[in-house]
Amino acid sequence: MNTLVNQPQPHGPPLRVVIAKPGLDGHDRGAKVVARALRDAGYEVIYTGLHQTPAQIVAAAIQEDVSVVGLSVLSGAHLTATRDVITLLAKAAADVRVIVGGIIPATDIPVLRAMGVQAVFTPGADLASIVEAVRQAGTETERL
Repeated sequence: MNTLVNQPQPHGPPLRVVIAKPGLDGHDRGAKVVARALRDAGYEVIYTGLHQTPAQIVAAAIQEDVSVVGLSVLSGAHLTATRDVITLLAKAAADVRVIVGGIIPATDIPVLRAMGVQAVFTPGADLASIVEAVRQAGTETERL
């Protein structure tokens, strides 16, 4: 039995999450695994697919009225892509939290956190911890 499915969910409609692959990164297995874990935990997940621009990601987040955007970056462009997504979300006055996962050097994690990223996950991260981080990020947006 999948223990992620049995986690308690907040009252009301399920939390909505966009999972996105910014830039030229063509490896999406991790993003799909995370999307499925979130779906199995009761969240509504919108996977935008490969090769998304920050503007496309933000447009999807706004159109789908999500609380959290998860960026999966394996190409080394995590700082630029994340900064651009956060900047565009702010310009749109969208109350959306950002989580980042992928090949992230340890020295870049504090930089991402300083940008406002709620959580950063590197290879081998436990799916339950990702689900919990999304829950916490989504709960923050609901409180505001």
